[in-house]
Amino acid sequence: MYSLNMVGILKIKMVRYLVLWLIMVTASAVSAQTKELPNFTGLVDQYGATVVNISTIQTQKNAVTQLFPEIPNLPKDSPFYEFFRRHIEPFSTPRRSEPRSMGSGFIISSDGYILTNAHVVESADEITVKLNDKREFIAKVIGTDKKTDIALIKIEAENLQKVNQGDPEKLKVGEWVVAIGSPFGFENSVTAGIVSAKGRSLAQENYVPFIQTDVAINPGNSGGPLFNMHGEVVGINSQIYSRTGGFMGLSFAIPINVATDIADQLKISGVVRRGRIGVLIQEVTKELADSFGLPGTRGALVVSVEKNGPAGVADIRARDVILAFDGIEVETSADLPRIVGNTVPDSKVKVKIWRDGAIKNLQLKVGEIPREESDLQYQSKQDQEVDQSNRLGLVLSELTDQQKTQLEIESGLLVENIQPGIASQSGVRKGDVILGFNSKDVESVNQFNKLLDKVEDGRNIALLIKRGDLTTFITMKLNSDE
Repeated sequence: MYSLNMVGILKIKMVRYLVLWLIMVTASAVSAQTKELPNFTGLVDQYGATVVNISTIQTQKNAVTQLFPEIPNLPKDSPFYEFFRRHIEPFSTPRRSEPRSMGSGFIISSDGYILTNAHVVESADEITVKLNDKREFIAKVIGTDKKTDIALIKIEAENLQKVNQGDPEKLKVGEWVVAIGSPFGFENSVTAGIVSAKGRSLAQENYVPFIQTDVAINPGNSGGPLFNMHGEVVGINSQIYSRTGGFMGLSFAIPINVATDIADQLKISGVVRRGRIGVLIQEVTKELADSFGLPGTRGALVVSVEKNGPAGVADIRARDVILAFDGIEVETSADLPRIVGNTVPDSKVKVKIWRDGAIKNLQLKVGEIPREESDLQYQSKQDQEVDQSNRLGLVLSELTDQQKTQLEIESGLLVENIQPGIASQSGVRKGDVILGFNSKDVESVNQFNKLLDKVEDGRNIALLIKRGDLTTFITMKLNSDE
């Protein structure tokens, strides 16, 4: 009986020890997890003073002010003096809007140079910069670049604390980052999150590989810095993706190396020079790669080459795939505009291409993007006799010499009509001009149909299409049902 009681007591003690052990392990795990959570207080204390608030004033001129920018200085005995005094002068003073918080910025040099977004200072007649210590300065614009949304401004001050620049290339997806700015005018607000993606391409933004984060960014944060956990600036908060106008979990920052390169050019000359080679490109899809015999989908597919442009002079042709430019690998078509744009105009570079199943190396002299570029326009051929449709359901006709001159092309076929079938389902439209069939230029309807007849069912083909100002490849798969 005694031994049984002892066993029971031992069991109770063992259960107690087990419970205590579990409590200690859980507490230790919670403590370890708590220690791993980031603490941003030191970063904010040390680098918060580098962030500035930017507000602007824009003069609003009334109709009289626009007609008479300056009231004439007439003598009192002039017959027009009384007229201007009574009827014009009361309305001639320009109205000035109230200062309003437009965004943020950060100090990049101790003598007062500040980086922000171009849209923050756009159309401003007066820019006020407010420092962390409440001092205010009137800033002047050194230069802006709308293509990257970068602006460099300057205030007359000395011995300012400046930011430390980090390396966006070393930034990792999932890494903690911090934003400091003035959302909705609330100065020195701090938000934090992680890097969601890198090298993100956005519509109409060809020159910036954006850093995507889930940091809460709102109107007023624009132009403010994105810090890594070492207190280094890795980007400029520039855009948000939103259907409401407020933060919805997707924010985009311009990498700081892109921004400082633009700032250096603005500081030296007030303008930004960008390279160009005169090609239109598109992404290499799996279907296109299959059509051209490419081993993979990397690179940028050339769909059109400007006549007498840098690429044309270097013998780059439509249907070439650019694999590397100036020693930099081109992984996607979005990479090429950034690489070329960052190349110094007039420099000579090596270009690696894929053509007719083999790699070829060319040398190219980089051109420069002009300030203004005019759009090319052309009209489609009208009122031609309709021929029988081909295997794709396309009714084609050959271009006249006048049309070729107008389109600035040497050959091509006009889509006169289109029947329901493979081509219509793939996106070909009436009025399109077909420039190529896979790796071949097309010069006649007979040649096109012969090339088409040789393609087996189940194979992919690629048609090079010119539509208005757009030139692109359209892929489609042939099948026996059509």
